[in-house]
Amino acid sequence: MDVIERVVASEAPSVAAQLVGSGLIGVREGLETGIVIMILVAFLVKSQRRESLKWVAGGVGAAIVMVAAIFVGVRFGTSTVTGVAAELISGLASLVAVVIVTWMVLWMRTASRSISGELREGMSKALAIGPSAVLALAFFAVGREGVETALLMVGYAENTAGSQWPLIGLLLGILIAVVMTVAMYFGAVRINFALFFKYTGVLLIVVAAGILAYGIRALQTADWLPGLASRAFDISSWFSLSSWYGTLAQGIFNFRPEPTVLQVAAWSAYVIVVLTLFLRPIAPLTSSGGRRREPTDSADIPQ
Repeated sequence: MDVIERVVASEAPSVAAQLVGSGLIGVREGLETGIVIMILVAFLVKSQRRESLKWVAGGVGAAIVMVAAIFVGVRFGTSTVTGVAAELISGLASLVAVVIVTWMVLWMRTASRSISGELREGMSKALAIGPSAVLALAFFAVGREGVETALLMVGYAENTAGSQWPLIGLLLGILIAVVMTVAMYFGAVRINFALFFKYTGVLLIVVAAGILAYGIRALQTADWLPGLASRAFDISSWFSLSSWYGTLAQGIFNFRPEPTVLQVAAWSAYVIVVLTLFLRPIAPLTSSGGRRREPTDSADIPQ
């Protein structure tokens, strides 16, 4: 029994890190998706077009299936490949994930202020066309968010040696987001989305930087990039990845105690550039008459 308890205790920080990192991703991305669905549903209900809710549900369901297929392909597809090929696939997949996540984070920075109006306008046009257009609108609106989530999990899927805890953390985070979305729809909870997307966006940028560094290391291992033997620093003598802080740093941010020079340079450049773009002031919205219009604190979501 003592041996089992020691093993569990030694693994607990690693499990916690995987749960926290993927759980935060699940909450952020799940809430983004929930907002999209809530806007579409609220528009149909207020427009007395409840018969079209089934087509929204169909589009959402199809998007979920697509996202699940992408995640399974990333999570288990690379596990069947070994050696240099596995490193190459992991590295390229990580870089693709970083590009898409970066674009989505920067896009949401401004799109959150007008997403409600755009979705309502899109739904009005889709209703005029027919059920297939309503289904397609829901599919692409939800799928766009879901693909980002699936790709963002690349860093966790490839860095946890077959562990299922990142997936469990992701699902728990999504469950929390679902509960929050339902509560917001019925007016039980209100969230300042400007602050929510700002702080979680900063977190995702740092996470994406870690995935970028991981991808570079994988490509260096596959000999697609030089500098594998050039270490920027090496603190592995005292920074233990098996410690609580080591497992948290590795599980959430893909940190390594002996990164290469190229990894550190890429991580630093990415964080500086993307954070600068993300945190720069946003021009105020203007109405059709040219007057300044203040954005709402809930992304203009109908209640």
